[in-house]
Amino acid sequence: MTVDDAASPAAEAATPGTPSAPQGPHGYAKQKDQHLKRLRRIEGQVRGLQRMVEEDVYCIDILTQVSAGTKALQSFALQLLEEHLRHCVADAAIQGGPEADAKVAEATAAIARLLRS
Repeated sequence: MTVDDAASPAAEAATPGTPSAPQGPHGYAKQKDQHLKRLRRIEGQVRGLQRMVEEDVYCIDILTQVSAGTKALQSFALQLLEEHLRHCVADAAIQGGPEADAKVAEATAAIARLLRS
């Protein structure tokens, strides 16, 4: 990748495992601010875990907070998945053809990753 490639919108949109992530309004666009607020709360939970370890808090208390953070991330992931299915996959299904098949396969792989985590 050259410096010019790194600055291009296509380079910014691509994520690991997704050679050409689509541009433009994603399924979460309407709730982007709410999602960012939720992610900041989750970040705060993780920082709280760091503090707990630094302060030598009892192991079970830390594990309880780890569980809460994990549940928050899983909940966020499910919301994002639902929005992806309602927006991206539904739009592709309406268009039909190989794009629809690709979106269904992509969503299926994402669900499988979530189930393994």
